[in-house]
This record gives sequence, C-alpha cells and structure tokens, in this order.
Amino acid sequence: MALIDCPSCSKKISDKAQSCQHCDFTLGTANAEDIVRKQNLNKYLKSQNIQMQSMLAMLLFVAGFGFMYWGGVAPGGLQHNLAIGLTIIGFVWYIVNRVRLILLKRPD
Repeated sequence: MALIDCPSCSKKISDKAQSCQHCDFTLGTANAEDIVRKQNLNKYLKSQNIQMQSMLAMLLFVAGFGFMYWGGVAPGGLQHNLAIGLTIIGFVWYIVNRVRLILLKRPD
C-alpha cells in the first residue's frame, strides 16, 4: 500500500482507496479527464481567492493613503502613523499576492 496525492485536494491518501476521505472525490470512477478538470477547477478557485486578497490589499493601501493625506491628521501623531502602517501593509500584501499569482500561473 502506497500513499498518493489526491487529485482534488492534494492530501495523502492510500492508492487502494476508492474515494478521498478528505474531500470525497471518487477515484474509482474518475478517468484522466475528470482528474485534470478537478485540478484545473482547484487552480481557478485558488486564483480567484488570491485576486480577492489583492483587492483587499489595494483597499487597505488606498484607505491608508487617503486617511494620511485627507484625514486632517498631524504628521507624527498616532493616527498618521497608523495610516502609514496601513499603506505599507496594503502595498506589501498586494505585491506578495501578485507574486503568488505569477507562481500559480506558471506551467507545471
């Protein structure tokens, strides 16, 4: 008995198992086309999740930037420092998500 990766969730399962105990993907009746389709769907859903996180990061960046310049706070104050922190966190999070998307779209 060997352990293989489930084509659906990529967790370890037995090669003798008829279905994955983690995601209930039926291995016994799945052909190669079903497995590829499921892997492409998982890749698409992960891409959508990363893009949603990119949008949230962009929102953080814009909110911090706007609050810093149009919020009427004095430089050096707590609110100004929080705005700068939000801007930096949003920018870094956005860049990290864009790199994750590039790595996800690389051919296997």
